[in-house]
Amino acid sequence: MTTIANLKVKIFADGANKRDILDLYAKPYIKGFTTNPTLMRKAGISDYRAFAADILAEVPDRPFSFEVFSDEFDEMEAQAMEIATWGSQVYVKIPITNTRGESACPLVRRLSQAGVKLNVTAMMTLAQTRQVAEALAGGPSSYVSLFAGRVADTGRDPIPMMTAAVEILRDYPNQELIWASPRELLNIFHADSIGCHIITVTNDILKKLDTVGKDLNEFSLDTVKMFRRDAVEAGFRLELRPGA
Repeated sequence: MTTIANLKVKIFADGANKRDILDLYAKPYIKGFTTNPTLMRKAGISDYRAFAADILAEVPDRPFSFEVFSDEFDEMEAQAMEIATWGSQVYVKIPITNTRGESACPLVRRLSQAGVKLNVTAMMTLAQTRQVAEALAGGPSSYVSLFAGRVADTGRDPIPMMTAAVEILRDYPNQELIWASPRELLNIFHADSIGCHIITVTNDILKKLDTVGKDLNEFSLDTVKMFRRDAVEAGFRLELRPGA
């Protein structure tokens, strides 16, 4: 099977915990980083600008995506222009719509034409992919982020959609497709097999990379040992009835 070292898809770590980010920064297979307001809130971050300045000083040479958080497009635009000044490696995440379902594509077009590197996020359809690709056309390097994992959560197979999205972006060399919100490690290999450019992966999934290619008999035995160890440490006992 394909090893991590042979993957063509770029792995971006998705999170907001500084210690995790720095640990992953030391790994050569992590090619970039993304975060969002939900992850930052879970990490206990309250000062957005201070967090960004701190982490960018530690991670100065890999792409890092930060998201706007306004629901109004004029304020989103102002936030995007500010975030874009934080570093040449910074990509500004713009949601595909606001909370009223209004398309962000006009804003995406303005920002792209102004030279802002964008990561258009929360997308789940090919129609959105086409619209965003057109809005980003001719601009600087940008990312088109489809939430394949959330699509899978609806019972739909995301692979045909992601395969079609790869084809759509072939006409736009300034844009890379992100397989976002993967649900299992196997999704990294799914993304690689269809030619997806990037996959964003949370730390809980990245921790499983050590199992890639592991002998399945060995893995089975390790699992049995885990069950036994946990039963012993829990102090489980069964008083067996005579004759049972």
